[in-house]
Amino acid sequence: MIGGNESCTAGPMPMSYLTCLTYMLGEWTGVEHIEDYLSYVIYLLWVLFPLAVVFLLPGVIVIMFYISILLVHIYKRKNELKEAYSHDVWFGAKEMVATLWDAHGRIWHGYEVHGVENIPEGPGLIVFYHGATPVDCIYFMARLCIRKKTLCHAVADHFVFKLPGFKLLLDVHGVIHGSQEDCVNTLKQGHLLAIAPGGVREALFSDEMYTIIWGDRKGFAQVAIDAKVPIIPMFTQNVREGFRTLGGIKILRSLYERIRLPVVPIYGGFPVKMRTFIGEPIPYEPNVTADELAEKTKAAVQALIDKHQKIPGNIFRALMERFQRQKKED
Repeated sequence: MIGGNESCTAGPMPMSYLTCLTYMLGEWTGVEHIEDYLSYVIYLLWVLFPLAVVFLLPGVIVIMFYISILLVHIYKRKNELKEAYSHDVWFGAKEMVATLWDAHGRIWHGYEVHGVENIPEGPGLIVFYHGATPVDCIYFMARLCIRKKTLCHAVADHFVFKLPGFKLLLDVHGVIHGSQEDCVNTLKQGHLLAIAPGGVREALFSDEMYTIIWGDRKGFAQVAIDAKVPIIPMFTQNVREGFRTLGGIKILRSLYERIRLPVVPIYGGFPVKMRTFIGEPIPYEPNVTADELAEKTKAAVQALIDKHQKIPGNIFRALMERFQRQKKED
């Protein structure tokens, strides 16, 4: 043991600080050749660090949500701003949150939107493919709010409304549960409404093949018919490369089908290139059935995937696309 009058630099061969620390640790613990154990620990940390990163990065999105919630609550306290936005008390808060998300999309994903001219001036139902997270839809809604001063409402799964602190944020941005009656009323009020028919199931269990998992869902089509509005198909390139899931594990799929909660781990958060493509509207036709309209919409979304997504998706390729010449943004 090194005594009070001794130091690691004593003697003809001074020790390095790391060697000194290893020596002192070995003396304190009584473990022989402790440097071998430390080397093994350091090796494990080096190997597991990338794995830890890909599971921690999705936490950034959670932090972004709570920053948005904080901003909305701050805005709520600033009652003197109401006069500045007398036509909509919450419009300032919506623009503030939209600016935050738009900045994140630009910086982290070089986010672009193409086909904005296909968005109608009046109400319309935007139907999109659901990635592992809906972050691309959030970026799209933020860009729409900033560029066109248009607010797009959205349908979310029931579990989202149970997340702590989310109620005010969801209410301010017009996020609804998604019953057919609520959706029709939102559209009849003249709003845009975004919905992913595949929902959480598609988010968790689709993969790099970008398989559309809608099952027999056709309620969204009936909503468009009842509200007499067009359907606008939408797809975001590389949305599966930004975030991935462990949905291929069968026991997790069985567990989800039993409890209907998103128990499948999400990893990634990679800064891949993301481009949202908006297809041509499918106009309202009074004689079309919900089944026919649902199939027509699914084919339109699939056409966007086939045209704009290289399959199977590849994370490295999606990362490299950040450095390629970008398409002109709409």
